[in-house]
Amino acid sequence: MAETATVAVDIGRLITALADAITAHADELTALDQAIGDGDHGLNMKRGFEAVRADTTIAAKPLPEALKALGTKLVMTVGGASGPLFGTLFLTLGKELPADPDGAALAAAFAKAVDAVSARGKSQAGQKTMLDVLYPVAAALSAGKSAAELVAIADASAEGTKPMKAIRGRASFLGDRSIGHVDPGARSSALMIRAAAEVLGSAR
Repeated sequence: MAETATVAVDIGRLITALADAITAHADELTALDQAIGDGDHGLNMKRGFEAVRADTTIAAKPLPEALKALGTKLVMTVGGASGPLFGTLFLTLGKELPADPDGAALAAAFAKAVDAVSARGKSQAGQKTMLDVLYPVAAALSAGKSAAELVAIADASAEGTKPMKAIRGRASFLGDRSIGHVDPGARSSALMIRAAAEVLGSAR
């Protein structure tokens, strides 16, 4: 990924891609959460992104404001722990990104957004959470990896949570019984990375 080229972002397409990805996999995410969580992750995420999709004012905003509006909508509609965490990701991206970012700005903003999620959730990589996808993707983005490489890293990182013991989140209450299950937050993060990479990749 060329770090000096402007990254064209069609926020309408991005919202549609994110909502489509989460909606299509809502049952899978719910099943993952039934194994180690409250069992409502898929339903909550679907509700949040459908609310984002339904708010047609978001796509009409400049990129930073659109991302902040998206994050706010997720905080208000997703519920549980996921709403504030995914909301923080998009809110921070909106705060850090310029209206016409290049690859370097996108990488820097994403890194700060992931750190904000870490601070909000009081967690870090290696604890079987969404951060186990977001941090490797942030590193790959900073290293200038291609969209296809980002997707592969996100998918592999989500799968990599399967042998982990949960340290943070609802799954941590299960102790060793959390081992052997993919973390639903990590999986939903990978789905969103794939959706975003496809939109941004096609715009390059």
